[in-house]
Amino acid sequence: MAHELEVWLFARRVGTLTLVDGRLSFCYVPAWLSQSGAVALSASLPLQAEPFDDRKARPFFAGLLPEGHLRRLIAQQFQVSNQNDFALLEHIGGECAGAVTFLGPGQALPVPTRNDDAQWLSDDEVVAILDELPRRPMLAGKDGLRLSLAGAQDKLPVVFDGARIGLPRGGTPSSHILKPVIHAAPDSVINEGFCMALAEAMRLKPAKSKVHLVLDRSFLLVERYDRAIDEEGYRQRLHQEDFCQALGVAPELKYQNEGGPDLAQCFGLVRHATRPSAPQVLRLFDYVIFNVLIGNHDAHAKNFSLLYSGKTPVLAPFYDTLSTAVYPTLTPKMAMKIGSRYKFSEVQARHWDQFAEGAGLARAQAKRRILELAKSLPTTARKLQSDTGHSLAGHAMVERIIALIEQRCALTIQRLTDPAAENEEAAGLSA
Repeated sequence: MAHELEVWLFARRVGTLTLVDGRLSFCYVPAWLSQSGAVALSASLPLQAEPFDDRKARPFFAGLLPEGHLRRLIAQQFQVSNQNDFALLEHIGGECAGAVTFLGPGQALPVPTRNDDAQWLSDDEVVAILDELPRRPMLAGKDGLRLSLAGAQDKLPVVFDGARIGLPRGGTPSSHILKPVIHAAPDSVINEGFCMALAEAMRLKPAKSKVHLVLDRSFLLVERYDRAIDEEGYRQRLHQEDFCQALGVAPELKYQNEGGPDLAQCFGLVRHATRPSAPQVLRLFDYVIFNVLIGNHDAHAKNFSLLYSGKTPVLAPFYDTLSTAVYPTLTPKMAMKIGSRYKFSEVQARHWDQFAEGAGLARAQAKRRILELAKSLPTTARKLQSDTGHSLAGHAMVERIIALIEQRCALTIQRLTDPAAENEEAAGLSA
């Protein structure tokens, strides 16, 4: 027996997601294909009348769901199989990344009557939600909420009006993503808050984020870049997809060492999908160098996205950036290789050259840019730390991150400018 879900993009029905014998199939509806302004849901699902089988369809649709233990908890909540992407989308696919909504056949798309249809929360309720999230990810099944975000860490789509935090109601698009402390990474809120502020100070155009404190509990509020306010003051969804979705790679294969995308494929996607692509390629190049220098080893292909805000997609703002290398318990391996190396301590000048070639950039131009960032990053980080207006300045975690950045930048400069360093291994540097 076939089960069906209607797939909506913005306020239009674009296709049907079908489950037959445990396998997904997706087909665009003829009415959407005949539209003059029709766009594809994904770079991996081009506009066509023929249906996409499970192998083609699953990466995009599974890529909208939480991962790992969060996914298992949500499946338990609804008493469905952890493997069942379709059932999970049916239960939580109301408000997703981008502009996709899933509805049962014949269900009307909820149209917000006003822009702030939210269940506003008191401070005590915010803290109660922070306590509940580890047990009930996305608040799944609570009060008719249907919220989904990809990733393996707790987070929650919320509405924030500058003062109050609320849960979106009646089809209202969320405005922010609330990110509590990561259990395996103490002070992760301070860490990510500082790294995002540092990316901003380096003019890398990250998503806007701010550390918030409610009754002594800190969390990060990240402004959603896939939402925009229209002329009438209504919040609208913008479409976006991460690089795994765009490349047709299932979320459980996001790491390169598990068969996921490498940096050359990521740069190839940006070259192929964006116009003009040169500035987008350079932005991605900066992102990658920044991640290496701050020690963000978890920068896999689901942490880069394309944003469909105009006629052609652009590279989405930088997000999910924190220094994982400051935690001795987390892996020293980077999610994607620089040249042929996963460990920063092993990255020599020739590996940066290999990376530049894979990205389609001239070696000399790439080397210039890497040195430029390695020289300015420590100064910018110290300046940000000494900025008395910055709430994170005096935190011990910030000092640890900056010390790591200074060490990595110094080593990178040495290896790129001193031919003798090419043959030396980094003595005692395991990070």
